[in-house]
Amino acid sequence: MIRRAIATDQEQVVAIYNQAINARFQTADTETFSVAEKDAWFRAHLDTAYPILVDEEQGVVRGWFSISPYRVGRKALEDCVEVSYYVDKSFLGRGIGTALVKEGIDEGRRLNYYSMVAIILDRNVPSINLMKKLGFCQWGYLPDIANFDGERCGHVYYGLHLK
Repeated sequence: MIRRAIATDQEQVVAIYNQAINARFQTADTETFSVAEKDAWFRAHLDTAYPILVDEEQGVVRGWFSISPYRVGRKALEDCVEVSYYVDKSFLGRGIGTALVKEGIDEGRRLNYYSMVAIILDRNVPSINLMKKLGFCQWGYLPDIANFDGERCGHVYYGLHLK
């Protein structure tokens, strides 16, 4: 079941994000976070127009999708959001990422956003392929801007107009 995150999901959401950090090239963060370190970020997504959606089954969060402001404070960009998603490594290959992104797109439409941007490391081919499959197009590319202990990769911007 996909639903909006609630406070009790926080520990599992952070654990899934930390898996992505440890896997490398799935996020530009390189050091894991404690639940306390992600508390303000998580709470900023509860009961707001910038939700976290979770795929949950029998109390287990299997993945999550977040909608966040893009370029905070820039009035002309208020109806554009940045999106991210992560799936617990135990549940990869089951369509959870696809379901989360589809529901996230629908949620973005319900919230009346005009466009979504996903910023993906260029080595994260599965995420790039998922974005393409769901109608996102490449809108930009920043080559070799991320540095993982001397290994460089770029950021690819994928976007989707919701209207």
